[in-house]
Amino acid sequence: MNGDTAKSISVMDTTLRDGEQTPGIAYTPSEKLHVARMLLNDVGVDRIEIVSARASRGELEGAQRVTAWAEEAGLIGRVEMLGFCDADRSVDWIRNAGGRVVNLLTKGSERHCREQLGMTPKQHVQRIVDTVNHARERDVRVNVYLEDWSNGIRHGFDYVRRLVDALQGLDVERVLLADTLGILSPDDVRRFVSLMTVTWPNTTFDFHGHNDYGLATANAIAAIQSGAAGIHTSVNGLGERAGNTSLAEIVTAIADHTEFRTNINESRLAAVSELVETFSGKNISANTPILGADVFTQTAGIHADGDAKGDLYATRLAPQRFGRERRYALGKLSGKASLDHNLSQLGIRLSDANRKKVLDRIIELGDKKHTVVPEDLLMIIADVLKTPAEHLVRIKRYKIDVASDRPPSASVSVSFKGRTSEASGTGDGGYDAFMKALAEAVSPHGIDMPQLADYRVRIPPGGRTEALVETLIQWSDSSNGRRFSTVGVDTDQTAAAVIATEKMLNIIAHDRARGG
Repeated sequence: MNGDTAKSISVMDTTLRDGEQTPGIAYTPSEKLHVARMLLNDVGVDRIEIVSARASRGELEGAQRVTAWAEEAGLIGRVEMLGFCDADRSVDWIRNAGGRVVNLLTKGSERHCREQLGMTPKQHVQRIVDTVNHARERDVRVNVYLEDWSNGIRHGFDYVRRLVDALQGLDVERVLLADTLGILSPDDVRRFVSLMTVTWPNTTFDFHGHNDYGLATANAIAAIQSGAAGIHTSVNGLGERAGNTSLAEIVTAIADHTEFRTNINESRLAAVSELVETFSGKNISANTPILGADVFTQTAGIHADGDAKGDLYATRLAPQRFGRERRYALGKLSGKASLDHNLSQLGIRLSDANRKKVLDRIIELGDKKHTVVPEDLLMIIADVLKTPAEHLVRIKRYKIDVASDRPPSASVSVSFKGRTSEASGTGDGGYDAFMKALAEAVSPHGIDMPQLADYRVRIPPGGRTEALVETLIQWSDSSNGRRFSTVGVDTDQTAAAVIATEKMLNIIAHDRARGG
């Protein structure tokens, strides 16, 4: 099928509900609102699940913040909340929170029904009927979760049959098939989802997977190929234990490996991933598919050479598709092609002899387990070639004064192409005072300072006071929408930050020199 005729799969993202069950995560109401807005407006998920009913006063406030915005934006029908089979309590809580859709949690396995609820299947069905009827009286739409459905259908289809048959006479929009413990394989999913869709062809089923065996994406693909009309995801795969199906991984796999499509804006997946990383405090691995820091970085020189000679190592997973860019790592495996890619990005041309000197230095650092990022390249060139012209900006002198009885202050002297300027300033902290003084000092040279996006310090374990400190600073340049990082290393934390900042100034100066 082509993109116009392919069947659309509904994506329900549960980052704000199931994803918040990740240990150590608790979103504030404001954070929930920001994530909800981005998921619905920018990323284009079809629905979001934002809260469990009756959880806490804070959860009620967060839900109300999201639903008030969604109501005004005309998106309230795409906001869902988890509720329980308690007749009126969950439904009334959701209504009070501004919700219009309940995802009703029912027991999809007889063992859960009898041992956790202490009910017979008949009693449980009656509680479901009572809750659904009350929801419809309160003008709340209903979807039904079959919790532990994977175990339920594996060990007793008769129970699942009786339960879903009972739902047929109710006003239920979707039945949500939960592999709650992440126990299924793709073959299991194909067999069991097919059984559901064949037995109840007029029922709309979603698949809710977990990643305990690392099979969540494969299982979701198997589910939609077997008739499921929707899948549940979370940003960065957050969720209990090993997490839920990753939003970025599954929508990309659907696009590239099935005849189906989604409504997701792939170019915004990296942005929502970064937002959730910030709010959750949970950083993804550098090799995480689609989103990881390393996944669009070529390390081997032969790969860089192949790309230069006709994109020989390109695939459909092009970085531009996801709002990212290809990078070429510099280390002991680098070749001339890797270096040339990075020099081209920086707008620098070197003679063959000088290029060899720089490459030899990169390989030497690589043998010492030092990875050279592209932003370090200017410093290596200046160090190896001893050419001041390559090092346009130098912080010649600085002084930072922090005391308990007065605001932090700083003074700085900066040299740009042989011209020196000085400035001083105060701030909320030592580095803040330094940055304010620096901004004033470089202003006469026409250098616009980028925004500081992230600041991280790493000190190797061991407790030695003379240990090196690594300061990594991420910058955001509003003039071109570019984000980049610089690193400084020194035995003094402030000095390391100054080194990283000086690298930033040289990158900005070189960008300006080449009109970038």
